[in-house]
Amino acid sequence: MAGDELGAAYLDLVRRNGHKPSELLGPVAAEAKVLDTAALGRYLPCPLFLTAQEKTRLTEDLVNLRTALASLPDRLFGGDLTAFARAVGMTDTQIDMASRSRGREVTRFARADLLAVPGGFQIVEFNMGSNIGGVDIAELAGVMLKHPTLAGFAAEHALEYTDTRVEALHTLFAETGVAREDDPFIAIVDSPGSFPSLGKYLRAAAQTWGERYGIRAGACHLGELEYDDGSVWLRGQRVDAVWRVFMLENLVSRPDEAAVMAPLVAAAERGEVQIFTPLDAEVYGSKNALAMVADRANRHLFTTGEQASLDRLLPWTRILTEGESTLDDGEQVDLVEYALKNRTDLVLKPTLMHGGIGVVLGTDPHVTQEYWEEQVRQSLDGAHIIQRLVRSAPDYFPTEDGEIEPYSVMWGTFTTARGYGGTYGRAVADATSTTGVISQGNGAKAATALHATR
Repeated sequence: MAGDELGAAYLDLVRRNGHKPSELLGPVAAEAKVLDTAALGRYLPCPLFLTAQEKTRLTEDLVNLRTALASLPDRLFGGDLTAFARAVGMTDTQIDMASRSRGREVTRFARADLLAVPGGFQIVEFNMGSNIGGVDIAELAGVMLKHPTLAGFAAEHALEYTDTRVEALHTLFAETGVAREDDPFIAIVDSPGSFPSLGKYLRAAAQTWGERYGIRAGACHLGELEYDDGSVWLRGQRVDAVWRVFMLENLVSRPDEAAVMAPLVAAAERGEVQIFTPLDAEVYGSKNALAMVADRANRHLFTTGEQASLDRLLPWTRILTEGESTLDDGEQVDLVEYALKNRTDLVLKPTLMHGGIGVVLGTDPHVTQEYWEEQVRQSLDGAHIIQRLVRSAPDYFPTEDGEIEPYSVMWGTFTTARGYGGTYGRAVADATSTTGVISQGNGAKAATALHATR
């Protein structure tokens, strides 16, 4: 399991010193203000750990996976992004937006959601684009490292953390071509529908960009942008680049938002503003795309190095449709029949949703066989995947009364223009988890990660 020896050694040190979680976390709420707004004040008291070898291998594997995903239009659809987008389940409106909002290359900004298994990691989702959460997690690392116990342990074992926000901003400038030295203004832009709930966090993020990194920024929703004189404007400031928080996913639940999204996409097409990340990122980051690279039928399309990374990272994953499919061992089965008979080994997921929305775990005690069969049969639309359940051993963390408690941990590891971009963990206590979904909406606690440099 990831960083087992480091994690066990630090937990032992914490217990011998008699530290309580509240002491280890210190003044997180006071000092990590942006993160605290997003994480709702819920944190693991100890960091996650990666050895130098684990970090190197994981980064290599994730870069290879991203390369494989980015190659799918060429390798499977003759270079046709529209056909690829349709195959991952997008609507015509979503396809139009994605096709009109493309960068010079597919973005390198991504976050893999992984579970630690013996010998490495397995991936459950690969999220691409600037709307993924967790970029502020380094605030937690910075505060926790002020505690002398963790600071001493980190020095002894040559541990450090990567500031995801720094790497994300570097990637923005690298991929948009906007020059940081020109003092650009960045608009952090959400959709009108979700801005009321995210606005406080986004405004705090914009303030932090200015105070800590010297980057002028402002937060808004799409309807607040103005278009005049060949430029995009926000409250009198000419916008050089947009950090995109709004999602194509919104166009299904809130189709009217296409009207406020279209002017920005058109302005970007005309070269009046840069969007980070372009909307095509969501095509490559869909779960159907992950199923395409996991499918044994497509294995021959990838290089030897890519195949090795895919074998390590990917559980058995298929687009759920009628017909035959191949299992891990090469056996051909009727996919629907197999899914119906193997509920407790499988997970059903909609391809274009996030945050655990619409996910059905066969092991969920609330999911009966009858309900499972109903959900499977209703999902034969090409817009759902079926995936082998990844079983990960629990990690242990201290409690206020001096005991230890098991948690299920999801590793959210970022890749950026410079490679490894840090890790945003989420964890739920095994005793309180009733659905098996590890997400903020399910009460998960945020966790930071430290990695060894030697």
